[in-house]
Amino acid sequence: MRMLIAVGIVCACSPLFGAEPKLAAKVEKIAPPEALAPAVRKLMDEQAIVVRDGDTELMTVWFRTEIPAKATDEQIKNGLTYREIPEGTLVGAIRFPAKFTDFRKQEIPAGVYTLRFMVQPDIGDHTGTAPHPDFCLMCAADKDKTADTLEPKKVIEVSSLVNEGRHPAVLLMWPNNGKDLGVQIVKKDNGVSVATIRRALVAEDKKATLGFAITVAGVRKE
Repeated sequence: MRMLIAVGIVCACSPLFGAEPKLAAKVEKIAPPEALAPAVRKLMDEQAIVVRDGDTELMTVWFRTEIPAKATDEQIKNGLTYREIPEGTLVGAIRFPAKFTDFRKQEIPAGVYTLRFMVQPDIGDHTGTAPHPDFCLMCAADKDKTADTLEPKKVIEVSSLVNEGRHPAVLLMWPNNGKDLGVQIVKKDNGVSVATIRRALVAEDKKATLGFAITVAGVRKE
């Protein structure tokens, strides 16, 4: 069962009003949050990406040291995409020091969340609601304590608890393939900004890298 979403790995967003954010992204050595379950925390790389608006931290993202994938030698040679990551896979964790607004304009309470990869289905009222179908769903750290890959239905269920069962909490992902942008903020259309980084993937003992671009500001247009 595919994810029932209507949202931009990747989702996350900035306030709806106010001055244009002065965003910057930087990799810093930060221990993963104690709020994560031990089985989850031990998989996280201490090299986290921190996104700030001026001097204010918006979010800190930890990725797994090695993200599991399923890919052939030919796929690795030609370059991997998000789709080589099985749905429901634990990708990383995120911390919001203050309330955050995701791509769907949902308010996400301050706290620590796991990130699990999912794909938005191109059916029904989900069609055309996001520029890309690849997302990470956010699950509260105290509700998601396993490092195992979860069934998509379970991920949707746990992520929806963030918004009292109304809709999963989403973090919209953008393609970041074929060009190493390093760690930086890149502006997209309609006021959306993403943070870019490359991370290690492993597919049946074969190692590769994949570019990530996660939405850090901006909301969907009606």
